[in-house]
Amino acid sequence: MLEHGGRLRAAARHYGIPLADWVDLSTGINPQAYPVPPLAPEAWQRLPEMDDGLEAAAAAFYGSPNLLPVAGSQAAIQALPGCFPPGRVVTLAPTYAEHPYAWRDHQVRALPAAGIDAAVATADTLLLVQPNNPDGQCFPREQLLAWHAGLADRGGRLVVDEAFLDAETAASLVPLAGRPGLVVLRSIGKFFGLAGARVGFVFAEAALLEQLAERLGPWAVSGPARAVTAAALSDQAWQAAARVRLVADSRRLADLLDRHGLVGGAGTALFQWRPTPAAAVIHARLAEQGVLTRLFETPAGLRFGLPGHEIEWARLEAALSRL
Repeated sequence: MLEHGGRLRAAARHYGIPLADWVDLSTGINPQAYPVPPLAPEAWQRLPEMDDGLEAAAAAFYGSPNLLPVAGSQAAIQALPGCFPPGRVVTLAPTYAEHPYAWRDHQVRALPAAGIDAAVATADTLLLVQPNNPDGQCFPREQLLAWHAGLADRGGRLVVDEAFLDAETAASLVPLAGRPGLVVLRSIGKFFGLAGARVGFVFAEAALLEQLAERLGPWAVSGPARAVTAAALSDQAWQAAARVRLVADSRRLADLLDRHGLVGGAGTALFQWRPTPAAAVIHARLAEQGVLTRLFETPAGLRFGLPGHEIEWARLEAALSRL
């Protein structure tokens, strides 16, 4: 199994620090989550129904009705490769490891950004995370559309995971969903801070959505999760305030890391990436102080999520000052 951020219980056991005493910066999830409203008893008592308002709220929020709700974008990541015949897949290196792992029965080439353009000419699938996880790499929208056009002309496809794009929506390809050979994934786990709800969406042409729905089976998303997600997607005031706060906090985090010698790299509104050959040592020294980051070995670097409140900001700064 691949490892992910958020393994706080394992860190607590390893370092002997109680769960409540940690600052968990390992996940890239909004630390000030959407406030879940009270749910009607029917959400728990009845089987989920597709006319409960979720699809309409998602179409309005994301900008396309060509969608399928899934149990987190992870469900789509695992199911999508089986919808296509074995072929040649190009993806970015590094990237979210679940993507290339899911396509392991295909011919997968993981390349640095400079190698993508030449490789697309002979690929059947281009698989990208935009912005990329963990390093925040982004490709211009025009470049993505050019790659998609070339792939679609020969029956190929562009798959884009936009899990970290909700705070910067102008670059999204979702409004173009429905075009042949374009698949876009979205998730409510990151921006809305509702990772535990396990809700995501696939935007694609109708035939592929039908095939995915058949693979995933009925009631892929629970009734309570549907109700909470519909409320979150409809709350424009909360969304606007969250975008302003996340962008400001990410800039604050970048400045803090720079001041303490962790320079370079990039980030998104939800995390900052810092490449460093000392990543493993820094990760351990921060963890010894109850600050959990996400360690990457290849390339060596650390991903820092956002602190949730001023006490956590102060603890992070104090821990960094002791490095």
